[in-house]
Amino acid sequence: MTQAPAPSKNARRHHDREIFALAVPAFGALVAEPLFLMVDSAVVGHLGTPELAALGIASALLSTAVSVFVFLAYATTAAVARRVGAGDLPAAIRQGMDGIWLALLLGAVVIAVTLPTAPWVVGLFGASEAAADHATTYLRISSLGIPAMLVVLAATGILRGLQNTRTPLYVAIAGFTANAALNIGLVYGAGLGIAGSAWGTVIAQCGMALAYLVVVVRGARKHGASLRPDAAGIRASAQAGVPLLVRTLSLRAVLMIATAVAARLGDVDVAAHQIILSLWSLMAFALDAIAIAGQAIIGRYLGANDADGARQVCRRMVQWGVISGVLLGGLIILARPLFIPLFTSDQAVQDTLLPALLVVALTQPIAGVVFVLDGVLMGAGDGPYLAGAMVVTLAVFAPAALLVPVLGGGLTTLWWAMTLMMTTRMLTLWLRMRSGRWVVTGATR
Repeated sequence: MTQAPAPSKNARRHHDREIFALAVPAFGALVAEPLFLMVDSAVVGHLGTPELAALGIASALLSTAVSVFVFLAYATTAAVARRVGAGDLPAAIRQGMDGIWLALLLGAVVIAVTLPTAPWVVGLFGASEAAADHATTYLRISSLGIPAMLVVLAATGILRGLQNTRTPLYVAIAGFTANAALNIGLVYGAGLGIAGSAWGTVIAQCGMALAYLVVVVRGARKHGASLRPDAAGIRASAQAGVPLLVRTLSLRAVLMIATAVAARLGDVDVAAHQIILSLWSLMAFALDAIAIAGQAIIGRYLGANDADGARQVCRRMVQWGVISGVLLGGLIILARPLFIPLFTSDQAVQDTLLPALLVVALTQPIAGVVFVLDGVLMGAGDGPYLAGAMVVTLAVFAPAALLVPVLGGGLTTLWWAMTLMMTTRMLTLWLRMRSGRWVVTGATR
């Protein structure tokens, strides 16, 4: 590709300030999201084992349903940021409103499917009758909050595209606080049991969606952007999201295959795998924060027809990703004697976990590059390439992972297969970055 001029020290400092200003609040908002589930688990856990098991089943279904539609945030961020770069704020907000209307439509469809099928879907997990009944109750009530959850995704995308990651942080903190208070009050104060936990989460999610809508509507009125649904715009938002949906489903398939293989290795291995996967996900939040900054900044530069600026900030973010990966990997290695006992006291699990965890630590710099380039290409609206690259990655990973138990490998071997997956992702994304084909300037791609 045509190389951008080497940035000066002042330019690097400017890029660093931009990345830092967006990434730090984004990280806070990302970490706040899983705290919802932690609060629910802590409150429901005191009701009894069947209720806690039910929460685990229902939460797994709900998180999967919502994660499938994460493209509402990603695609909206890129589209809005381009319009911002082009100096057309009314069109940027209008573009974001199309994403919100799409979120409401998708949420209505999910409710229509979930309410009648909840008992059957829960039954697939093979839980006890008591746990299944509680899970069905929780799933049906919580599904009513899915439109609000999807609106939060789309509205978060709007604000990120507008280079605002502070408001999502504030809303996430307020939502977490409200969720905790409502759960305790409804579960124990009102005596509603697990249904109270579900209603508390739904109310908190609706409150978050309302807060976002107030911010977006004010911006629309200020800049004269229409709030009415536009069929063509909604279709365009859906079409932009399809490739990212394929990417997300392929990534989910990778994680499901890894867990299934770990389960075949035995109880000790799957327990150790779950601990590592939890830590891996936590580290992903830190790296994803840089990716979110990348989506917003790259989209803005390309919308402003500044191809050189987009290349320079891409290069700087890759450096941030590598450095963050090295720091996270070192932190894992240094802190492992402290946090491993917090997860399990079973010596067999600890012994199985440790070598696989070291593999994860050593490969964090690769993960840093992957997350950053993923965000850069999303910001550039390069969804079709991301979808194809993730399908190729799945095709490479699946046979390698499935061969682990056949060849007598253990959990460490499985995580070397995960490293192969991340390396494949890095190579496919790096080749695209080097080609320069992602650099398409203008208010729309």
